[in-house]
Amino acid sequence: MFNRIAELAIRRSRLVLVVAAVAVVLMGALGAGAFAQLKGGGYDDPSAQSTRAGEIIDGKFGGETNLVLLVRATRDGADVDARPVAEGGRDLVTALRADDRVTNVVSYWDAGNPALRSKDRGEALVLAHVEGDETERAENAEGVVDAFTGERAGGLDVRAGGGSAVDVELSPQVQKDLVLAEAIAVPLTLVLLLFVFGSVVAALLPLAIALIAIAGTFAQLFVLGSVTDVSVSAVNLTTALGLGLGIDYALLMVSRFREQLGTGASVAEAVRTTVHTAGRTVVFSAATVAAALAALMVFPQYFLRSFGYAGVGVVAIAALGTLFVMPALLAVLGHRVNGGRLPWAKSGRGDSRSPLWGRLARTVMRRPALTALPVLAVLLLAASPLLGITFGTPDERVLPEDSRSRQVATVLREDFAGNDDGAVHVVIDGAVAEAPLAAYASELSGLDGVVRVEASTATYAAGEPAGAGSAALGRPDAQQLSVVGEAAPKSDAGQRLVADVRGVAPPEGAEPRVGGVAAALVDSKDSLADRLPIAVALVVLSTFVLLFLFTGSVVQPLRALVLNLLSLGATLGVMTWMFQDGNLSSVFGFTAQPMEVSMTMLMFCIAFGLSMDYEVFVTSRIKELHEQGADNGTAVADGLGHTGRIVSAAACLLAVSFFAFGTAQISFMQMFGLGSGLAILIDAVAVRGVLVPAAMRLLGRSAWYAPGPLRRFHRRFGLSEGGTVPGNAVPLPPRLPARR
Repeated sequence: MFNRIAELAIRRSRLVLVVAAVAVVLMGALGAGAFAQLKGGGYDDPSAQSTRAGEIIDGKFGGETNLVLLVRATRDGADVDARPVAEGGRDLVTALRADDRVTNVVSYWDAGNPALRSKDRGEALVLAHVEGDETERAENAEGVVDAFTGERAGGLDVRAGGGSAVDVELSPQVQKDLVLAEAIAVPLTLVLLLFVFGSVVAALLPLAIALIAIAGTFAQLFVLGSVTDVSVSAVNLTTALGLGLGIDYALLMVSRFREQLGTGASVAEAVRTTVHTAGRTVVFSAATVAAALAALMVFPQYFLRSFGYAGVGVVAIAALGTLFVMPALLAVLGHRVNGGRLPWAKSGRGDSRSPLWGRLARTVMRRPALTALPVLAVLLLAASPLLGITFGTPDERVLPEDSRSRQVATVLREDFAGNDDGAVHVVIDGAVAEAPLAAYASELSGLDGVVRVEASTATYAAGEPAGAGSAALGRPDAQQLSVVGEAAPKSDAGQRLVADVRGVAPPEGAEPRVGGVAAALVDSKDSLADRLPIAVALVVLSTFVLLFLFTGSVVQPLRALVLNLLSLGATLGVMTWMFQDGNLSSVFGFTAQPMEVSMTMLMFCIAFGLSMDYEVFVTSRIKELHEQGADNGTAVADGLGHTGRIVSAAACLLAVSFFAFGTAQISFMQMFGLGSGLAILIDAVAVRGVLVPAAMRLLGRSAWYAPGPLRRFHRRFGLSEGGTVPGNAVPLPPRLPARR
């Protein structure tokens, strides 16, 4: 296969480039429609109890409260019961009910419910449900917030809070953060590409592969979004991983091509050797990363499945572009790949090994335990905060403190008894007699942390009736109870309340379903925990099989997985220490809260994918030298000498672009950028520079061990770098003397 690809690139290079250009244009035209097909949300398990409860509430009760209007009397000394204020409030409610974008409008002025009035009587609440799915609701909420907030007649000031209002402020801020991060990262990346490649022409090649990968994946997302739910979060993975793989693969291919030219090989011979060596490495790297990312498709939440769709697509398309388009570009450019050489660049001829990385590897292998143990200790210490990690979904705390919806949430928490927006909703889809329903609601109101329970029969507090009920909560064929608690819905106490509510015996014959913000979080975490072992097993199995086929060893895949998990554990531990425990919050301006699930998974996907890239890059060159006859120490030292510069350069390029997200105003964007950049640097420096040579030295000859049957299987079906290739291969470096 690699022979045919190389010959195609050499003999039909211009045809390949024309076809690729046309394909990019077509994919770009198709992919431009992807954004219209992608959706927000996707955090919930469609089969979860909370999801079913939400569907019943939407269908029979007008929907759960997701918009809170905080109405404040602006005149000195006025309260919400004063005549001008009350009249203005009722006019606001009337106008809101006339808007077809909202349903289930409830206000303080409807029945004088004291729970919807602040302790100082200067503020009151209007609750509503904004219609539509995640995408439609965001658009509807923006229009409603614009229409009904601000100064109003009667001396009122209206501000919006609740989940829909948070979304209204969150989406534009995310876009601003992305634009700012790209404005910082793109120029820096281009400058660093020039520095790393040393020539203008070579520096542009990674952008060609990234363009192919991103355009192709957007086209894929358009098609998938037309037939199934795909999260808009997939765009972040597509652009970040597309750029990352473009840089990684182009660095590997161009470096090998220049290396071959430096030995005196002709352009054709250099292309052949590059395809057979670096091209083969790209194929195995892509297969390993894609197989690992495909494991995300086992989760029921479509935001996680979307990472799998986008991840597999961008990896596969980047690999195809590198395998077919890059050799054709190199064949056309030839020695002009060094065109526009910059003053500090080397000539590109002779030995391409990096003395620094070779010396580092030799130093580590002389004293493997002495050098590896401190690094292991630091990584394990960095990972230790994971022992207390908790997960959540975005709420108003991810926004800056001066955002309006966050300020409303603060007022609700401090000045009102209970949080109606975060109530636990209990739905019974069927007829229930009044007496059993009253007894059930009364028992719920006696639970620890419950302020009140609102039902159609009455409002209950501490196990006793405490006010009139709401007829809107009852139907002949269904009943809804709203359990309002003291704690924030996504806190540990809020989640415990969900378990307590679910533990109360329902009326005989009834099957209550418990929903709301806290219940959705509990169900989402349970769903992830149920599927996580399957996903981990698929990642481990696919990585093991592919790395075995690549190396012929059963030890190398295990070593790779252990070291990768060490670096990822350290990264997630540092992010937990920062963003959950609150360390450095004053520096970066975020509020500590549980780790955001989607961005944590996205960060893990990118970091794991790029670490497997670097693993295959390093191992492939070590294996190649080993198969050419070098002893283990020489193969490791010279393998790292050849690939260390590539890995470190790619890591620095990507880390800079990710660290640019540290300027974001949204805390989970900061976590994503800082965590991804840190993971890349830890993997490139600590793992590839120290732990890999130390592990290889300690393992010795057993590093390449495989049982007899597997060795025979690999000889027949495996692929490795060390086979004979056409052209002028790189000569084997001198063998180092064996060390005792």
